[in-house]
Amino acid sequence: MSDPTPQTPVSDWGQQISADGAFPADRARQAALKAMKAIRGGAYANLALGDVLAHSGLSSRDATFATELVYGTCRNLGVLDAIIEAASGRSLKTLQPGVVDVLRLGAQQGLKMRVPNHAAVSTSVALAASAVGQRVKGLVNAILRRVMVRDWEEWIDHLASGMGELDALALRTSHPRWIVDVYTSVLPADEVESALEADNVAPVPTLVVRPGLIARDELLTWGGTPTTYSPWGVVREGDPAQVEAVRDGRAGVQDEGSQLVASLLAIPDAPQGPWLDICAGPGGKAALLMGLARERGEALVAGEIHPHRAVLVQQGLRAYRTPAVVVADGTRPAWGRCFARVLVDAPCTGLGALRRRPEARWRKGPKDLDALVPLQKALLASAFASTVSGGLVVYITCSPHPQETIDVIESATGVEILDAPGLLGVPDARSLLNEQCVQLWAHRHHTDSMFAALLRVQ
Repeated sequence: MSDPTPQTPVSDWGQQISADGAFPADRARQAALKAMKAIRGGAYANLALGDVLAHSGLSSRDATFATELVYGTCRNLGVLDAIIEAASGRSLKTLQPGVVDVLRLGAQQGLKMRVPNHAAVSTSVALAASAVGQRVKGLVNAILRRVMVRDWEEWIDHLASGMGELDALALRTSHPRWIVDVYTSVLPADEVESALEADNVAPVPTLVVRPGLIARDELLTWGGTPTTYSPWGVVREGDPAQVEAVRDGRAGVQDEGSQLVASLLAIPDAPQGPWLDICAGPGGKAALLMGLARERGEALVAGEIHPHRAVLVQQGLRAYRTPAVVVADGTRPAWGRCFARVLVDAPCTGLGALRRRPEARWRKGPKDLDALVPLQKALLASAFASTVSGGLVVYITCSPHPQETIDVIESATGVEILDAPGLLGVPDARSLLNEQCVQLWAHRHHTDSMFAALLRVQ
């Protein structure tokens, strides 16, 4: 079955067929392969692809094709690997990494994109020859021809034969089984598949104003539509860098869900005083909060442990002229109990942003929680110690996993959990596990699946 995302027709890719009927290794696929190599080495897909495309000189059509190919391959990686192993009768570990990358890209084209099978095979053979060596041409040709014997749905049916219901669901939606288990634990049974499928739909870029610097109506003059729930956002197709307000720092790029959960810090009453974003990188939430704080005549301090991320925060706040950004360990802060409002946007597994981080689902695993959960609890405890009596703390993760959301909040003492969903006013945003907490979902709200709890310090 073809990917539902509209694709550029193969006839428009500038392919030239040689006299022997073979396709050359075109620049769009070479760019995709280069990005896949970087991603395999640990790079984020968006950063790796952005860097490759910036130096590729590709036309907009070819860049679009390369983007669809890389993101789709990353999203379906685990299933593509299972198909390739079943078709070849061998483990991918027995193949050179470069050959594996070519096979993944070829299988994605033939099974999930509007690329004829013969083109997917021939261009992959040419790509392998140019990038890996002539001697692997026969191997790539043989394996991909076996892959193309079935279409995507036939392969899913074949691989799912004899599987249990949840294993088959994981395969069908291109997720590791452990993520399916997480979704099953935090959603009604009839929503699980919809939530998993929503992870496979790439989001349209969402812009956000910097409060006090530009109004949303002005941002809308560059095109787009207002966000459904956030009063600061604009959903706009295309490159955000084309928007002047984004280039000069009066606006930024931020998911609507991220805007909403950050804004919780500004809603209830709290003592007067400075605000703190305790782990601010890369700075989207800090930029929104700085504007909201300044509207009240208050200041915001943005702390970030990593110097390179602190630079990103400084960059995001540049239009405010005098941003207070400090390099500091949020678990061992240099400040005392002096803040009226504190945001904890904790490092997490990122399961709530899989639609924009297609490679993350195959990189993360339950063992990552062993390091993340203690860090999340330490940051929250530090936030409490930094907040004056009667002050507010908002705890956020871009993940619905109970261990890094509800479990962290319910382990806290000396605080009152406020009714965050009631204050936010977004429909169907109450966590199934704790109705005082916000849980947004991509399939319900068309945002990242953000979690938030609002706490008042005693």
